[in-house]
Amino acid sequence: MAIACRPFGQGPQVSVFTLGTMRALGSVQQMYDVAQEAFFAGINHIETAPAYGPAEVFLGKVLQRLSNEGKVPSNGWIITSKLLPGLSFKEGQRQLLGILSRVGISKIDNLAIHGINIQSHLDWALKGEGSDLIRWAFDESLIGQIGFSSHGSQSLIKRAIESDQFQFCSLHVHLLDPEKIPLAKLALRNGMGVMAISPADKGGRLQDPSQTLISDCDPIPPIQLAYRFLLAEGISTLTLGASQPNDLELAKNLANNDTPLTSVEQNSISNLRIKAKQRLGKTFCGQCRSCLPCPKDVPIPELLRLRNLALGHDLMIFSKERYNLIGKAGHWWEQINANECARCQQCLPRCPNNLSIPDLLEETHSLLSDAPERRLWG
Repeated sequence: MAIACRPFGQGPQVSVFTLGTMRALGSVQQMYDVAQEAFFAGINHIETAPAYGPAEVFLGKVLQRLSNEGKVPSNGWIITSKLLPGLSFKEGQRQLLGILSRVGISKIDNLAIHGINIQSHLDWALKGEGSDLIRWAFDESLIGQIGFSSHGSQSLIKRAIESDQFQFCSLHVHLLDPEKIPLAKLALRNGMGVMAISPADKGGRLQDPSQTLISDCDPIPPIQLAYRFLLAEGISTLTLGASQPNDLELAKNLANNDTPLTSVEQNSISNLRIKAKQRLGKTFCGQCRSCLPCPKDVPIPELLRLRNLALGHDLMIFSKERYNLIGKAGHWWEQINANECARCQQCLPRCPNNLSIPDLLEETHSLLSDAPERRLWG
């Protein structure tokens, strides 16, 4: 099956959907079933990582089996894997060679530095041992291009994009959280590929949407609308973490639907945003970030965004999951929750909508604070 492909940095073009391997770890057969369905869906790009347990070992066996069966995309499989920042040069060499060995390839198309979340991570990649590692990997023809993923601040991501070190990036860009779309477009203008990180699950658990969100997006299912929104914005490829072949059905249906939004889709997006603002009324946070910096480093926009989602779209389960990870995921997520607000009121005169931010933060903590759910990170 043919599928739309898009440029991805300086490497081969990739399908508009990418198979993520972190949810098909039960057995080699499970990963085979998922990868085979990806082939039938026209997907040519697979994303994996050493941190995904046995994923690379399973993938190596699966790719060999698919090759033996003649189930290979016309230009071959394009593989992306990852290394964490901060490794010593020797350890980085060892881990990269381990990736190649496990997947059964002599060169990986795309190597991502996974989690450039703080400035020291970027420094490592630009002028530390990471820079030496990247140069060695290119000199030895072990990688096709280098990229990064980030859960960090917008300013940090912008510096990484503008560093000219990377040819692609993986970002959290979502229908319900489009704040990083300008960064994605900056990367695209700079000739980089952009991969959307888990636009369904981390975009609001859209595989299991609330009835409110379903109604707001009608007549288009929320997950389909989210995919179409990102593709219409020009994002290179969207990751899908499939655990069974049926998880790729929507990707198969949208395989060549990377055209501009239809009037129906535009109306659905407009409607869901209008409805959320109506429900939140004068307490809606527009994410302008004028409230920052906070003397206590409270991440006000992120916290009020979760409040927006919980009350504006009835995404309470997702919002609680994210809120209760605060302080429990290291540099991968926020460290300070709404309960740390000292009510100093320095943010109040900065807010163009005159929000009572300390009161809203107190309400957010009361609304969302709960026992955390286990989450997949990657």
